[in-house]
Amino acid sequence: MIIDIDVLLDYGIPDRHDVLLQVEAAAMTDQRIIESNLTVTSPERLRAVEGEESIGQRTWAVGLGQFRVEYRARVEIDRPRVVLTDLKANNPRTLPALVVPYLLPSRYCESDKFEAFVTREFSKVSGGRKIIAMLEWMATHIDYVSGSSSGVTTAADTFVQRQGVCRDFAHLLASLSRAAMIPARLVAAYAPDVTPPDFHAVVEVWLDGSWHLVDATGMAQANEIVRIGVGRDATDIAFMTVFGSATMFEQQINVTRG
Repeated sequence: MIIDIDVLLDYGIPDRHDVLLQVEAAAMTDQRIIESNLTVTSPERLRAVEGEESIGQRTWAVGLGQFRVEYRARVEIDRPRVVLTDLKANNPRTLPALVVPYLLPSRYCESDKFEAFVTREFSKVSGGRKIIAMLEWMATHIDYVSGSSSGVTTAADTFVQRQGVCRDFAHLLASLSRAAMIPARLVAAYAPDVTPPDFHAVVEVWLDGSWHLVDATGMAQANEIVRIGVGRDATDIAFMTVFGSATMFEQQINVTRG
């Protein structure tokens, strides 16, 4: 599967501030970067640093006045379809060290608040079947509503409000999964058919000794998702963090099948 990515970010930054970008597709064994180009209007030289778990990279820049980011890439995905129902949960004591943090609560994924709910609702199934049951519950009880949340909305907020956008769906699924002792991490991603077109947030769950992509919104298939980076929650996977104030003028994300 070939995926073409075209991103334009146009912001105004009135005072000189550091900016941390995370917009480039990650080079991984199941997704190959055929070509890519990143252009940033920065008065200082760009500096690339590794992303979480050495997946992808972040880019330091400096914003002053008009801050414009253009990113284009073509990515080949070679990722077999996986049937979640066939996957088993791993004993927590056997987890690799890098996986263990994804069992724990984080700023936007307060998994400890969901333990009683998960035990009551999903105790009859295990492993991948439990994740599918969670997805089915969310499809019935949580509505996708653009603009219904903010940058401070947590999984608990989404659970109460019964609505959200992709990052809220991802936070809630990750929280439910962690509460069930299945490690889950958030993934910043690109995918076709995301409506409205935007950066996308999905989840990876650790089953049968490896990570598996799951889109809680149902908009993207695992074999069409391009990872940008991973982390505990939205704090780690934000596409742009401005260490100061900024105003958005234009933002366009176009992702198509090649």
